[in-house]
Amino acid sequence: MAKTSKRAPATAPKNPKNYVASVGKAFAVLQSFSSDAFELTLSEIAARAELDRGTAFRLIQTLIELGYLQPVPQSRRFRLGVACLDLGYTVLSGGTLRALAEPLLRDLVPAVSDAASLGALDGSDVIYLARVGTGLDRHKMDRRPGARIPAYSAALGHILLAHLPRDEQIRRLELRPRIKLSERTLTDLDALLDRLDLVRRQGHAISDGENAYGLRTLAAPIFDAQGSVTAGLSVTVDATRMEMTAFRDQALPPLTRVAAVVQDLAIKAGLSN
Repeated sequence: MAKTSKRAPATAPKNPKNYVASVGKAFAVLQSFSSDAFELTLSEIAARAELDRGTAFRLIQTLIELGYLQPVPQSRRFRLGVACLDLGYTVLSGGTLRALAEPLLRDLVPAVSDAASLGALDGSDVIYLARVGTGLDRHKMDRRPGARIPAYSAALGHILLAHLPRDEQIRRLELRPRIKLSERTLTDLDALLDRLDLVRRQGHAISDGENAYGLRTLAAPIFDAQGSVTAGLSVTVDATRMEMTAFRDQALPPLTRVAAVVQDLAIKAGLSN
């Protein structure tokens, strides 16, 4: 059941002659959403915004056309759109890349994948900055913000390492022992360097059970204003859900789109990880 509206109580405008009621109603729709109610139905929006269903429906459709709302695939719910982040990037300039990216990860789960993550390179590890996931409990993988995995063994690590100079790649790969986490994990230095060259050329990284058997992952880079990779986005699916080729074909376009949006907004707002 939806919670009651969190927007401030309506007050009389200071100058009614200069007040555009339809604009106030549109913002009431946007303010209906909150961190604990980021997906709402038409009825829930109407109740929270204190609007009749007809008015709420027309405002929702208008805001969808403008990019401030978007329908949730295969449901009757709506969520805030990317344009809301673009509009508010100057406010986000005092925040973090995680705060910017986390809402966008929800665009990828579960429609595209079972999990979506934001990570950055820290020494020889990938440190997770944000994670949205569902349906991977049986794998018992800890990918909460702050969790670490060896960069050599994961698609996120490969996409982050691939854009470093060769001597820096080698230095980071040699910082820790490289052990097999599954029978598919690459541990040979030359093989890993060849993989990083391939990842850099193709612009994305693929892991098919290399970090954990039964999981398939794609990763894409996020560049800063100077052209250096500052973070990476990844999507992961249970191997039983689809074959690797099908997953890559279906998930890569939305993954790269979301990564580009995060990158653009982060550069505008001057954010880093």
